[in-house]
Amino acid sequence: MAAATVTSTTTSSCSSYYYLLCCFFAAAVCLIAPSLTTGVDAGPLDANLTAELSVDASFRRPIPSTLFGIFFEEINHAGAGGLWAELVSNRGFEAGGPNTPSNIDPWLVIGDSSSVVLSTDRSSPFERNKVALRMDVLCDLESCPSGGVGVYNPGFWGMNIEGGKKYKLVLYVRSLDSIDVSVLLTGSNGLRTLATTIIKGPASAVSDWTKVETLLEAEETDHGARLELRTSKKGVIWFDQVSLMPEDTYKGHGFRSELVEMLEEIKPRFIRFPGGCFVEGEWLRNAFRWKESVGPWEERPGHFGDVWMYWTDDGLGHYEFLQLAEDLDTVPIWVFNNGISHQDQVDTSSVLPFVQEALDGIEFARGDASSKWGSLRASMGHPEPFKLKHVAVGNEDCGKKNYRGNYLKFYEAIKRAYPDIQIISNCDGSSRPLDHPADYYDFHVYTDASNLFSMSHQFDHTSRSGPKAFVSEYAVTGKDAGTGSLLAALGEAAFLIGVEKNSDIVEMASYAPLFVNTNDRRWNPDAIVFNASKAYGTPSYWMQRFFAESSGGYLVNSTLVTSSSSSLVASAITYQDSKDRNTYLRIKVVNFASSTVNLKILVSGLGANTVGLSGSTKTELTSANVMDENSFQQPNKVAPAQSMLQNAGKDMDVLISPNSLTSFDLLIESNSIWTRRSDPLVSVM
Repeated sequence: MAAATVTSTTTSSCSSYYYLLCCFFAAAVCLIAPSLTTGVDAGPLDANLTAELSVDASFRRPIPSTLFGIFFEEINHAGAGGLWAELVSNRGFEAGGPNTPSNIDPWLVIGDSSSVVLSTDRSSPFERNKVALRMDVLCDLESCPSGGVGVYNPGFWGMNIEGGKKYKLVLYVRSLDSIDVSVLLTGSNGLRTLATTIIKGPASAVSDWTKVETLLEAEETDHGARLELRTSKKGVIWFDQVSLMPEDTYKGHGFRSELVEMLEEIKPRFIRFPGGCFVEGEWLRNAFRWKESVGPWEERPGHFGDVWMYWTDDGLGHYEFLQLAEDLDTVPIWVFNNGISHQDQVDTSSVLPFVQEALDGIEFARGDASSKWGSLRASMGHPEPFKLKHVAVGNEDCGKKNYRGNYLKFYEAIKRAYPDIQIISNCDGSSRPLDHPADYYDFHVYTDASNLFSMSHQFDHTSRSGPKAFVSEYAVTGKDAGTGSLLAALGEAAFLIGVEKNSDIVEMASYAPLFVNTNDRRWNPDAIVFNASKAYGTPSYWMQRFFAESSGGYLVNSTLVTSSSSSLVASAITYQDSKDRNTYLRIKVVNFASSTVNLKILVSGLGANTVGLSGSTKTELTSANVMDENSFQQPNKVAPAQSMLQNAGKDMDVLISPNSLTSFDLLIESNSIWTRRSDPLVSVM
């Protein structure tokens, strides 16, 4: 993902010359043309459009099993305070930097300076993160305020604490005296107690750093809660690595369940991680380094991401991304730094240490449990190798001085050690051949809705020889998108239909960005919006669900004839439903105009098979206004509506709503067997 202002990668399909000409010669056409390019209402003179879609099911081509997936980047607090379920922000007190005294934000004092003083020093027991919190308590049981003094953490804009649920607290504590510390989960103002426990110990038990673990069970719910550490005992107490995690994370692996469940619904076939610009860094000194993100969480130093400008403890690290890919039963695609950031880059003559770091990262994922880095993975709980077979050398670095030289060093070393790994180049090979070897080339596009709609033909004439295309970042941006509009989703849907039709050359595609914490919008729009307690999908999220069955399905030959060729895009696939095991023909249609379309669908080539009169459905994504968005108040304002298809058959007349994405899932019934092959469909009796 580019940190700079995004721009179109192609020119508009509707030139200004054409637009002026149409306005001059035909006022009626002028009223229609804006609706075809922007999806906005064109006025009362619009008449219904007509179109015919011929689907020949006897000719089909397999769609790659990896076609549609997801791209996770640590942006918008997508991981820290989001997908990663850790509730404490700056849990290790390292966010203020390695020098002390330092800023401990967002931790805040409970009490005044006459009763308690908070500071930091470098006394932590962990070598890679030496900063710890020192709390000098100046009052005692008689002079301290009621409830004691201490420190509290509000989490990431409030902690979501739910009554009846349990939360695992881990912290490290040290003191020269005995301790008596109350641990509380309270409401946002500290007045309402949701859960509490007490940590007590003699001086002999806490004179060295001691790990404390306990479960807190909440009695009440508060979506903006905070964690408090209080005492009324005079003396000095040190705290470090204070963590609070809900017990019910996704598959017990530390991920926020409802967010991962939303990903499950997309049925992603790959996950690209961890960036994006997050991988590069504004400067190399702040780039994400995988070795700093593995091992026990307490020992990870964390780092400041200077592109998106916030601190991450890196609890969501290299291991966790690989684990998430496994949990989702999807292909991991690791993007690593190739010695290049936004502002500085390593000369090719000095890049070999970066190459070795990438090789070590692959060994961590794939190496035997007896290998150096494979043994670390095994010690973290995964003795079996992860299925890492795709890596990307850098992100958006193609035009930079040292990229080609650095890339070749990585390519040669990785292919020598791991011949089966598929390597992705940052350079776009869709319009001209690459000047270096690669298995895939990367293609990114951020543009307006009409332009992306027109790019449904982007890959029609791309060479079929050489590396495959990976559209790892696409989205409608700018005023068309808002914070996630229907208009944006329609432009994206048309583009994906083009990707689907060209899936003999495009093997993978993913939307970007995936997540945004509404309290820290660094980029608009995003697929999934969340805060501490709620989440909803934007229209672009719902759009992706229309393509959930495409990967591993079959593209069916389809021909669209319209009265206006600019406003309609369609495709047809067959797939086997994973639940009922039935075979369906799915026809997807994007109507980018503000007029209803009378569409005739003609299906042929089914052989002995037929379209079931029952069991077929219509699903539609539309709204009253193309700029409509979802929100926490109206999370499903723009969401798919499904209904039974009453006139299902080989010959159907259907209405396509204005500004809509529609799919028709036709149940294919037969007593015969369909052989799954790329030749014409064969019916075997």
